[in-house]
Amino acid sequence: MSEKYDVIIIGAGPAGLTAGLYTGRARLKTLILEKATAGGQAATTDLIENYPGFPEGVGGFQLTELMKQQALEFGAEIREITPVATIEADGDDRIVKTEDESFTASSIIIASGSEPRALGIPGEEELRGRGVSYCATCDGAFYRDKVVAVIGGGNAAVEEAMFLTRFASKVYIVHRRSELRADKILQERALKNEKINFVWDAHLRKVLGTGKVEEIVVENKNNHERTSLQVDGVFFYIGTTPNTVFCEGVIDMDSRDFIFTDEKLQTNVPGIFAAGDCRANLVKQVAVAVGEGALAAVEVARYLEEV
Repeated sequence: MSEKYDVIIIGAGPAGLTAGLYTGRARLKTLILEKATAGGQAATTDLIENYPGFPEGVGGFQLTELMKQQALEFGAEIREITPVATIEADGDDRIVKTEDESFTASSIIIASGSEPRALGIPGEEELRGRGVSYCATCDGAFYRDKVVAVIGGGNAAVEEAMFLTRFASKVYIVHRRSELRADKILQERALKNEKINFVWDAHLRKVLGTGKVEEIVVENKNNHERTSLQVDGVFFYIGTTPNTVFCEGVIDMDSRDFIFTDEKLQTNVPGIFAAGDCRANLVKQVAVAVGEGALAAVEVARYLEEV
């Protein structure tokens, strides 16, 4: 019979690692499952400036690596796995299954995070990895002295556009509105940066190139005029899609597949909780994910005391 845990945490991003730290300190037998490397999207962020305690900012990988070390220090076990396929409740057991393994616990915290959303336009999938990217921190160095475009106008888009100016000779920000949605301080920095050029009120319609990105086609939403921009790379920051496909048919979710919970972060299934970017919350930030991870862990401990 396989080993049974007090709690299984799905995902080792900021929410999952914080939850693991708290459950470890509560002396709950904790297993954190991660399909990639610990840290989640935060680990691929060059600089995080709005996490408390780091007035000069902190590298995303550095911050999440410290979180990982702290969770391990308090007894959490972290395992890299193939993606979770299903979760289920069977009496007092909460079961997590991958393609080739099964894990059992008395409770589950879903902290599976989210992934950058694809736009689904011609050329995007075909040129993915050949100029189409969703991670400037990962791929920015490939574009030294080249021209790139960033699609989006929120914090992530502007932060990554600023990062790309370290390498690229020119960075287009293509945004569907007439002004950015990013925090004002980020807007101010971007508007002052001579390397950044703005394409307002525009939708990206095509990514073109033979074997690699060479051009994008944008359409003005007001007059529907189309314009071609010669670029060597295009980075997408148009929102996220939650990693919750394994919850289908078990956990209540909204129309975009983000998980519904109550104020204690418990889902519709007793003993299964959710925290962080996979949850139907209003703000997707590291500080929020950390807070929700802590709350979910505290509520798991209370739940286990009562069952």
